[in-house]
Order: sequence, then structure tokens, then C-alpha cells
Amino acid sequence: MSDSVTVVTGSRKGIGRFLAEHALAAGGIVVGCSRDESDLRHDHYEHCRVDISDESAVIQFFSNVRKKHGRVDHLINCAGVASMNHSLLTPGKSFRAIYETNVFGTFYCSREAAKLMQKRHYGRIVNFSTVAVPLKLDGEAAYVSSKAAVVALTEVMARELAPFGITVNALGPTPIDTDLIRGVPKDRIDTLVGRQAIPRLGTFDDVANVIDFFLSCDSGFITGQTAYLGGV
Repeated sequence: MSDSVTVVTGSRKGIGRFLAEHALAAGGIVVGCSRDESDLRHDHYEHCRVDISDESAVIQFFSNVRKKHGRVDHLINCAGVASMNHSLLTPGKSFRAIYETNVFGTFYCSREAAKLMQKRHYGRIVNFSTVAVPLKLDGEAAYVSSKAAVVALTEVMARELAPFGITVNALGPTPIDTDLIRGVPKDRIDTLVGRQAIPRLGTFDDVANVIDFFLSCDSGFITGQTAYLGGV
């Protein structure tokens, strides 16, 4: 990541925050965004308040990145929301809100980043799915189906963007100790982890290991893939 320009969505906390710091430690320039301000301070980091479900806001965000940095080498679509609710108890408003962030937001950011990447005929895009997709986790119909849509989007955009030297891959983490799962009952997490081949919570380092592989200059022949952690 040295000397690269990396955009990380959802960089205020959790996995996004860790990956932003990880890229900075490698010597890159990082532009992060989230709905709220961040307390991350670094000479090579800048943070923008952006709601990625707002198409016009995303367009303006990447326009500002282009004006300041002239390019985007990597996009890590880490921003996402989750909700646990039985299908029969899920309001349409909640279902729509999850799709607007997880699917539409990922699409908007990927599209705008790719426009900048194609000019240099190089780019790496990494989206976030979840092991709840292959495990068909009940009680999370909106979240799981939105992340399944992200996988499909990843596979299609990988084909569409390959002629421009841009790879598009996805990562499906196991539960990690972040705000996203702290409100989930422990027995639910234990059941999910128990279905993995390696029955433990994931770590930030587990995620970074795969991200580094997908972003590597040597990974230009790897695209349209989803790596699920933990063995599912």
C-alpha cells in the first residue's frame, strides 16, 4: 500500500477504522468516510462525512478525492449496517434502509472509484459480504440478502471492469468483536461460530491478511472472488 491512495468507507470505527490505520502504517494516503466525524488523526489521513446511500454525496466525495489526489488506487467498501429480525417482523422501511447502505452504497462508491481507476488502467476494489450468506443465517433476512446482493454485484462488476485493469473481490468475515455484533445475543453468536470449520471469532488481523492479498499488485489475475473466513 506504500504511496497508494486508498478510500475506506465506514472508517470511523470497527473494521473500517482498523483497515484505515493498517493502510496508513504501510505508508499510504487514506481517505476515509462515514456518516459521523472521526477522531483518527494522521498526516496522511483525511476524513469526510458522507452518507454512502446518498448518490449525489458519493459523487461529490469522489470528485473531491480526484481534485486533491488525482487518483484512487484502492477502494475498501467497509461501510454497512445490520439488523436482526424475522422476515415476518421486518418493516419495509428497515429492509429498504439496509439495502440502501449495503447494496446501493457499495455500488455508488464502486462506480465512482472505477471511473478514476480506469484512467490509469489500474485499481483494486474490495467489498464486504459475510459468512451469514453461505450459512443462510435465519433471523437476518434483510442483512443476509443484501450481502448476497453484494456478492453478485462483485462478480458482475469484476467482469465489467476487468478490461480497465480493475479487480473486484469480496471478503466475508466471521463475527468479529465490533459494534455490529455486540447487540446480538451471545447464544446466537456461539451458534454461528460453532458452524465454522474453525470455531472462533475472527480478528482484525484475519481480515487485513485477505485485504492485503486482494490489494496486492501481484493479484491482478484474481477477480470476482469472495473469500469467506473461518471455513463455511
